[in-house]
Amino acid sequence: MKDILDNYHKLFDFYGPQGWWPLISYEGVNPTKTGSIHGYHPNDYSLPNSRDEIFEVILGAILTQNTTWLSVEKAIHRLNELNAISPEALLDLDIGILKSCIKPAGFLNQKAEYIIGMTKYYIKLDNQIPTRDELLKIKGIGNETADSILLYAYKQPEFVIDTYTRRICQTLNYCNEKTKYIELKELFQSNLPPEVPIYMEYHALLVEHAKNHYTKKPYPTKDPLLK
Repeated sequence: MKDILDNYHKLFDFYGPQGWWPLISYEGVNPTKTGSIHGYHPNDYSLPNSRDEIFEVILGAILTQNTTWLSVEKAIHRLNELNAISPEALLDLDIGILKSCIKPAGFLNQKAEYIIGMTKYYIKLDNQIPTRDELLKIKGIGNETADSILLYAYKQPEFVIDTYTRRICQTLNYCNEKTKYIELKELFQSNLPPEVPIYMEYHALLVEHAKNHYTKKPYPTKDPLLK
């Protein structure tokens, strides 16, 4: 489907590089995006490049479930103030303190449990890259979170499908409400070169585009930018 690659180029030309995944220790900004603009690194696909930075992306992927990045950013900053953006330090936190730190991201009891389980697994990985199937066996790690971890933390070519992407794809008649996650993911992957920077940018660009045009109902019946 030629439209999928064409739309990537249209979005990239219109919005520019997005620089995902944001890292709180990184001073870069993306002044053209909505919401938080700090911690982004446009055109730098080398990040994350340390064990703790990879862990920070994993934390963010779990914390961002059912909430906004601005809320996640607050939670990560609280953990960072306690020097807990490392797996061992996080596990040393009292569970009450951990929950207090991540409270801005909501669902603190569930997410605390998910984070602890994922952190223990991350330590066992011993710097190895997990498989998608392994991640999906961890409580609280579903398709979107697993693909976010693999793409943004480990730079593996796994396309991420989120709610924003679905809204746009339904408008473009790429899918309907019953289309399964894996089906839509495969549609993108079968029509794109398996290049990590493209996967990163495309997902981020779809989010940015949706935030500008697909946040209020009724959603567009025709997209003025995309086919």
